[in-house]
Amino acid sequence: MSLARIYTRAMAGIDAPPVVVEVHLSGGLPSLSLVGLPETAVKESKDRVRSALLNSDFEFPAKRITINLSPADLPKEGGRYDLAIALGILAASEQIPATLLEQHEFIGELTLGGELQRVPGVLPCALHSAKAGRTLVLPVQNAGEAALCHQGEFRAASKLREVTAYLQGLQALTVIERAEPATPAQWHSADLSDVRGQPQARRALEIAAAGDHNLLFIGPPGTGKTMLASRLPGILPPMSEEEALVSASVYSISNQSSDWQQRWRVRPFRAPHHTASGVALVGGGSSPKPGEISLAHGGVLFLDELPEFSRKVLDVLREPLENGRIVISRANRSMTFPARFQLIAAMNPCPCGYFGDPSGRCHCTSEQIRRYQGQTSGPLLDRIDLHVEVPALPPALLQQAPPGESSATVQARVMAARQRQWQRQGCANAALDPQQRGQFCALQQADEDWFLNAIEKLQLSARGYHRLLKIARTVADLNGDEWIARPHLLEALSYRSLDRYRPG
Repeated sequence: MSLARIYTRAMAGIDAPPVVVEVHLSGGLPSLSLVGLPETAVKESKDRVRSALLNSDFEFPAKRITINLSPADLPKEGGRYDLAIALGILAASEQIPATLLEQHEFIGELTLGGELQRVPGVLPCALHSAKAGRTLVLPVQNAGEAALCHQGEFRAASKLREVTAYLQGLQALTVIERAEPATPAQWHSADLSDVRGQPQARRALEIAAAGDHNLLFIGPPGTGKTMLASRLPGILPPMSEEEALVSASVYSISNQSSDWQQRWRVRPFRAPHHTASGVALVGGGSSPKPGEISLAHGGVLFLDELPEFSRKVLDVLREPLENGRIVISRANRSMTFPARFQLIAAMNPCPCGYFGDPSGRCHCTSEQIRRYQGQTSGPLLDRIDLHVEVPALPPALLQQAPPGESSATVQARVMAARQRQWQRQGCANAALDPQQRGQFCALQQADEDWFLNAIEKLQLSARGYHRLLKIARTVADLNGDEWIARPHLLEALSYRSLDRYRPG
């Protein structure tokens, strides 16, 4: 047999398109040519494979070797094709049987000594190979990722020699068993009961969790804005398996630390520093990789000191906040990454942080406050549903305040509200489309006239009006009410604290 076909998979965002490694041996001067749009790391695989074969006691054929990575128009990168190329050469030279190759897919990088190394993006490969009905053979270091899949068969190996012995029927490879997901309680050590006082901020956090709304905390330093934000993942509903696998796939391709495999059913919480660039936030690079907004998919993106972020950096969030995805285009390809996250932000009311303090600590001028608040664009603030004041409280009052409700208690109400929303409209309130909004957020004529008058006085946009309607719908769901009434609208309007901080 002078032609062999080995199945493997490429990495294209969180997708894993199939790749067929075709190896042909022919007469002529000994050479090896690699075609099929390989990048530098793939071209270098011929040297790794040659050494790996020789150091694994195999013969490297002294023939003209042509290796085609099909399809030819799909860019190939990294060392993930090493194992497939090595097995193709061995099968084409009849050093191993080809009987089992059709039922398997192979992925892994080889060292010069023939050991298998981990590669990024194995989880999407495992999901797609399971759908294709093939067994995936992968490095031992990637076994934890494949264990997250509830379907399919996966086998792990540490050396090329183990894989060839398996194909020859001489030994079995380790079957990867499905891993049990961690419970959120194992990772959310921070509980909402730690927050004393701040009833309005706690209520706003609950509304944000119940309706999947974006939230902005405004207040002086040291009032608990970051503490409140970090408690949000603990009161959100648990992730579904499909949601968790998409989030885990983003981590799989991004070369993050391995602890994500243990916490893959826990909603992510990402808090990039305000010096982060636009590429760090949305992703990019010559070979596009996901950024912070994709790593926060299914969870929370927390932006502390919001006005300190570059305005250009913040404006790149506007599209993903609406669409739930980010498209990164390059000259030779375009990648789409998921980015459906819940945005929680925090800011001071002025540069010194003490605007409106009765003690007179703030000495910022009106122009300084306008410039500071103007760092964040109006269109972005318009996409943040709740603007909530977190006032400074005297230490004595905080000490006397009783502990608040636990995260588990609040989460139960949040889950009940979410259940009402899914039964009624099939999505969270924040995701209501115009037709659903008109149907499920309808008001009595008197309430609508009153509400429109309030919107006009606040000088809110049409988007702001619609978002306040959705917040009122969430308040009604938390209260167990079928229709939106005046008290729900009043509470929704109370979450526009940013307007109170505008200098006169």
